[in-house]
Amino acid sequence: MTLAGYACDPARSRGRRYPQAAAPTRTEFQRDRDRIVHSTAFRRLVYKTQVFLNHEGDLFRTRLTHSLEVAQLARSIARALDLNEDLVEATALAHDLGHTPFGHAGQDALDECMAAHGGFEHNLQSLRVVDELEERYPDYNGLNLSFETREGILKHCSLSNARRLETLEPGGVGRRFIDGRQPSLEAQLCNLADEIAYNAHDIDDGVRSGLISLAQLEEVPLCEEFRVEALAAHPHLMGRRLLFETIRRMLSAQVFDVIDATRLAIALARPVDVEQVRQMPALVRFGEPMRERSTTLKRFLRLNLYRHPQVAQTTDCARQVVRELFAAYMSDGAQMQAGFAARPGRPRAVADYIAGMTDRFAAREHERLTGQRLLDLSRPEHAG
Repeated sequence: MTLAGYACDPARSRGRRYPQAAAPTRTEFQRDRDRIVHSTAFRRLVYKTQVFLNHEGDLFRTRLTHSLEVAQLARSIARALDLNEDLVEATALAHDLGHTPFGHAGQDALDECMAAHGGFEHNLQSLRVVDELEERYPDYNGLNLSFETREGILKHCSLSNARRLETLEPGGVGRRFIDGRQPSLEAQLCNLADEIAYNAHDIDDGVRSGLISLAQLEEVPLCEEFRVEALAAHPHLMGRRLLFETIRRMLSAQVFDVIDATRLAIALARPVDVEQVRQMPALVRFGEPMRERSTTLKRFLRLNLYRHPQVAQTTDCARQVVRELFAAYMSDGAQMQAGFAARPGRPRAVADYIAGMTDRFAAREHERLTGQRLLDLSRPEHAG
């Protein structure tokens, strides 16, 4: 692997919170990736929702498939830019480990429940998972990942929580939010690859669900451009094959756009190392025309998919499940698993417990505690 001077070099990593001898056959970032893949939280992602809940079809994206798609896109771009592919992959695979069940609906509900107790931020929770909540090693909690991977996982953080992190770890991953600095290029890349991936797969899932139509997508410039291009190359293409070819071409165009725009930004900024990168404005970017078209696509998905009445009805139920689980565990901590029930600071212990649940487990727990079946996730249906 050839690395640019401004890429993260594992040989010059800022290290781990608990020092460890180097692995004989793996770099520090390869080691991080392997620890993430073998973690309990990573396995749970297969039953955590993106937009559609688990019972609504077994071919819709989950947090696991989304993370794999982000990793694939990010590695492809990293290779072209001579960035560290292993760090990019580790960050991409771990970036959603702290997501609650039921997607953003669950996250919003848990944040409301925790409003008087410091709130809930899923990026911060992902860091908490790898720093504290995984229990795999004899001498410490968490996965003991490198600074660079942890920096990429914490892509957003409120100032109040950043200051709390700084108190616990002076000069650590919270410091850049206080100073207004950027993370590494690898972390910036994962953030943008996340956006590219979910825009593309939410189009696919939205059409598969029947909530948005191919005709509606003709109103979206970024989709229509590549639909027309696909039909010019394959005049008889229709239905799902046309959709897939449109999305494939759209993804390729976005990837090439990020590579070209980022190369230009780097050439103009001329960073010599990763520390200079952190002091500059974000360098991984779309070109302005692509950024505008991507923003229009996001607006379309927000109005026509995420706020669709059918999605809203399900997410309202999901919010109720999370709120009532929180209330039940706050009232009687013994209803949680023993390891969480025994922890000091019940609100945060309850939030950790709920955030770690899969959609299925949360629905079953809610039914056990309340006698209500708001969401039946026991028999996922096949979606063709």
